[in-house]
Amino acid sequence: MAENQLIVYATGWCGDCSRARRFLDDHHVAYRWIDIDRDREAEALIRRVHRGNRSVPTLIFPDGSMLVEPSNRDLARHLGIEA
Repeated sequence: MAENQLIVYATGWCGDCSRARRFLDDHHVAYRWIDIDRDREAEALIRRVHRGNRSVPTLIFPDGSMLVEPSNRDLARHLGIEA
């Protein structure tokens, strides 16, 4: 799962996904956005990880750590950003 870049698994219609994307953009955090509605392999991965659920946003960091449906505070803490 881990790459050398933050990966965000999301959908275009999810409000929490849009909020997380806005947070990352506002703080100039590089990431790869994968829309699980458009990528069936990514959807299958998310369903496996979340025992059949499509829990988004799911963020997988280069170190292999993961945040699921994080708040902005959770994102800031994980990324070492002052909120």
